[in-house]
Amino acid sequence: MNIEKAIKNFELRGYSVRHFATGAEAADYLAGQVQDTTVGIGGCKTADQLGLYERLSEHNQVFWHWREPGMETLQKANAAAVYITGANAMSEDGEILNIDGRGNRLAGQVFGNKKLYVVAGINKLCPDFASALERARNVAAVQNCRRFEAKTPCKLDDRCHDCRVPDRICRALLVLWGPVMGMEAEVILIDEELGM
Repeated sequence: MNIEKAIKNFELRGYSVRHFATGAEAADYLAGQVQDTTVGIGGCKTADQLGLYERLSEHNQVFWHWREPGMETLQKANAAAVYITGANAMSEDGEILNIDGRGNRLAGQVFGNKKLYVVAGINKLCPDFASALERARNVAAVQNCRRFEAKTPCKLDDRCHDCRVPDRICRALLVLWGPVMGMEAEVILIDEELGM
């Protein structure tokens, strides 16, 4: 992957970009940047691997449904000043793709928060939109289905079938072509394989 090309294209699309060699460095950076505010975290394996809930809870009020399940937590996360999420895939052209079932993680990226941080390992970076969509649907989404007891055909052959089963957790796709109006956004790229 051409990370320098990706950084340039993210910046051209209006994102601030920080590039770190390790997840530990990225976590230190975020802990220093996010202080004395409210923070929402979307369903994000990368945030979990970086220990962001614990780190950010030291100096902020953090809402994450992985720690405090329930609709109230989801709503507070989406109303927080800062929202942190991962990416199912990113293109070197600067597009960010996420698939979601409930929609809370997608909503947090496009409305209601003052600042968005998208935290992603190098494994999420793809050469173009087509390969990013392929990764989001056939790598990230399939791995997500495996975490749940959902009865979906992708569990059998690791391929998205665009299924119509009741247990489907891939209900919506969001493509960010740039930060939405009125929201500051920063991409945190990490030279490690993180998340799904």
